[in-house]
Amino acid sequence: MKELTLVRDEVVRALQEAGLTAFAAWPPERRRDHDGAVAAVDVGTVESGALGFCNYLGQSYDQALGTVRELYGKQLAAEILVDIRAERAADCESACGRAADVLLGGLPTGIRCGELSWEGIQWEKDTGMFRRRGRLQCRAVFVAESGGDDEAFLDFRLKGVLTT
Repeated sequence: MKELTLVRDEVVRALQEAGLTAFAAWPPERRRDHDGAVAAVDVGTVESGALGFCNYLGQSYDQALGTVRELYGKQLAAEILVDIRAERAADCESACGRAADVLLGGLPTGIRCGELSWEGIQWEKDTGMFRRRGRLQCRAVFVAESGGDDEAFLDFRLKGVLTT
């Protein structure tokens, strides 16, 4: 599901913009290629739902083009998993604090945050690093609109995320 990738990538981007080293998955080959803490982001459980009647949200008038577009929406209830790893427990703890700030207040408006929980810091023998896992319950809202007179629809995009 493409929407899952969009949510994960936006969380990674937000963490990176906050100064954390973040990846979409924990790359084993890069275990020691960084200084300080590293965040690995994944999407856990997901439940899809409709917005509006059969995903229909209504119409939008584009004044510049003078056209009416049909709007559709859908939402996902998701659990975002964030694993923070560091060689020192203090670095792991500090990165968790910065990640929590981002997860609760620095994500696009289309990702509506719910409960955030953190497990205790654990030592991972196989990586030789400390790890702390966070779980963020959230809802992601996606919108799509008709392409205009040709009746074609554009892809769903995460609400609040600019596209180029």
